[in-house]
Amino acid sequence: MAANQPAKPRLKSSEEAMSSLDESLLSMEKLDRTSPELWPEQIPGMLDFAPFSSFATNGAKDAWTADFTSEDMTLLNQFSNLSMPALISEVKRLHDLAYQLGLEEAKEMTRGKYLNILSKRRR
Repeated sequence: MAANQPAKPRLKSSEEAMSSLDESLLSMEKLDRTSPELWPEQIPGMLDFAPFSSFATNGAKDAWTADFTSEDMTLLNQFSNLSMPALISEVKRLHDLAYQLGLEEAKEMTRGKYLNILSKRRR
């Protein structure tokens, strides 16, 4: 009876799967740096050093956080401390809140249209 059943395919181990994934993502493309007009090197020798160093900000603010208030930063830190499911539920809550706000706004715009308060005034 075992001879009549089709053979089950052997499942790859996680290491084999990751190895094959790494190989499929490997790119042999080389970027051409022969044109100084296309790819200028700002500081000579920097490209040899840059991949091996980590760029610490040394307490300097990033450009994207320049306009944040302390309240914004506190909220951002609270979100960063949430677990993944808690963060997803918070995003869903904010999405639902935005949707409800949109519905209320549409209702008020329709009301304003019927009351004729949004038309241009005649002189």
